[in-house]
Amino acid sequence: MISVHEKSKIMTGDEAAAYGAKLSKVKVVSAYPITPQTVIVEKIADMISNNEMDAKFIEVESEHSAMASIMASELTGVRSFTASSSQGILYMHEMLHWVAGLRLPALMSVVNRAIGPPWNIWADQSDTINQRDTGWMQIYCESNQEALDSIIFGYKIAENRNVLLPLMNMLDAFTLSHTSEPVTLRDEEISADYLGDLKLEFSVNTDRPMGYGSLVAPEGPFMEMKKDMRDSMYGARDVIKNETKKFNETFNATLPGLVENFMMEDADYALITMGAMSSTAKYTVRKLRREGKKVGLIRLFFYRPFPDEEILQAVRDLKGVGIVERSVSFGQMGALYEDVASSLFGRIDVPAKDYVVGIGGRDIRVEDYEKMFEGLLKENNGIEWVNTGGR
Repeated sequence: MISVHEKSKIMTGDEAAAYGAKLSKVKVVSAYPITPQTVIVEKIADMISNNEMDAKFIEVESEHSAMASIMASELTGVRSFTASSSQGILYMHEMLHWVAGLRLPALMSVVNRAIGPPWNIWADQSDTINQRDTGWMQIYCESNQEALDSIIFGYKIAENRNVLLPLMNMLDAFTLSHTSEPVTLRDEEISADYLGDLKLEFSVNTDRPMGYGSLVAPEGPFMEMKKDMRDSMYGARDVIKNETKKFNETFNATLPGLVENFMMEDADYALITMGAMSSTAKYTVRKLRREGKKVGLIRLFFYRPFPDEEILQAVRDLKGVGIVERSVSFGQMGALYEDVASSLFGRIDVPAKDYVVGIGGRDIRVEDYEKMFEGLLKENNGIEWVNTGGR
């Protein structure tokens, strides 16, 4: 149902995220600036001040307050948005649990940035990997188009009455946030019709007072409520599959769903990636295919809910798989590796190796991916840090 009103525009990932919020008819935006996210909320502030976007912008003194504001506005039944990065995400960590625990379908764009010290403002997914157990769904974008589309799509998933969980969509710092690409701006009317209005059965209503986040004793429904969150997160996978088809048909889009399998039909070896680094990985796969090597790529679009069944089917016939992590876990294997390993444990036996790459914004080169594939031919276990010690 592509509209004649759709047009393409060259824009950065940060600008694309801002337009995604605008097209989603967000009514409240609250944020605190932090590099390299700041452009997102600056663009939104410009659109609001120029009457291009009908929303309230709340200026606050911290990221913790920004998320608290979003929690309050969502509780009144108003679609709300924020954005942040790195230390800002750490500062709002407490409020991430509150928003998820109250079952509020808010959305936040995160520009993935390294956590200090040492101080660093470049790409690193550790900031959001650290939030994987807060109850927020997580999308990792490969392109600026996905940065825009995943916001419209994300609200549709989050606001589904069988899900009702918040969602964060991720952009790699500078690789997407400050790099310009052609982006199709979705039609405003079609976007509005696709999303509809936010309708929460438990929103604040003075005619129907109730408590929110009240104290619950051990014999109360605390465990049951947490289990319901977990069940809703798992159940979101079916919602995501159905809505991916609807979104792509509505906008003539190409969102991948939970995962994207790239040249996996007859692959013997594959890498698993998330985010913008997947583009270079795809280039490498094409290069190695031309050389006669049967390799492929599994790109996770969603990290939470975790697509365990999709990964199981994708790696079933492989001779080896490498898990590529742009984050670091201290004292154990990487977070993504552990999720993949637990999904396969006791079901199939595929040798797997963990690769740590690109943290702190270091380039992930074609030769690095070639080295990873070569490593799968030699030894398929343990952890390897790629491209370290050379600078």
